[in-house]
Amino acid sequence: MPNPRTGPGGESPDSRLASGLRASSELVAWIATPWALWSFSIPLAILSVVVLIGLPTVFTTPGDKAHGVVPVPGVVTIALVILQLLAAVASSWVAWTTPVAIAVTALAAACVITELPRWRWLTRRGPTSRRPPRGIAHRR
Repeated sequence: MPNPRTGPGGESPDSRLASGLRASSELVAWIATPWALWSFSIPLAILSVVVLIGLPTVFTTPGDKAHGVVPVPGVVTIALVILQLLAAVASSWVAWTTPVAIAVTALAAACVITELPRWRWLTRRGPTSRRPPRGIAHRR
C-alpha cells in the first residue's frame, strides 16, 4: 500500500489543490511581473518572463515532474517556487490595485500552506534521487 504522504512509488505528494494554487500563482507572476516592470524597462519585463518560465522548465527535481533538462536538488525547486510567489506578490502590489494585491497575497499564502508536504518531500530529494526500475533490487 502506498504511503499517503507520498505518491505511489515515492513520487511527489503533490495534491490537486496544491498544484492548482501553485499554477495560479505562477500565472499571476508571469502576468504581474512584466506588467510592473514594463514602464521601467521593457527588456527587463521580457527577461522576467523568460526567467520565471524558463528556470522551472529547465531545472527540475527527479521524481517531481515528468520532464526536465537539468536535475537539481529539491531545495532548488523550492527556491524556484518561492521566487514565483515573491514575484507574484511584489509585482501585484506595484502593478495592480490594493484589493487585487491582497487577493494575490492570500493566494500565495494558501499556496505556501498547501505546498508544505511537497516541500518536505523535496528537501529529501537530490539530483540523483531516482527510483530503481521496478523489479530490480539494489544491494548496498
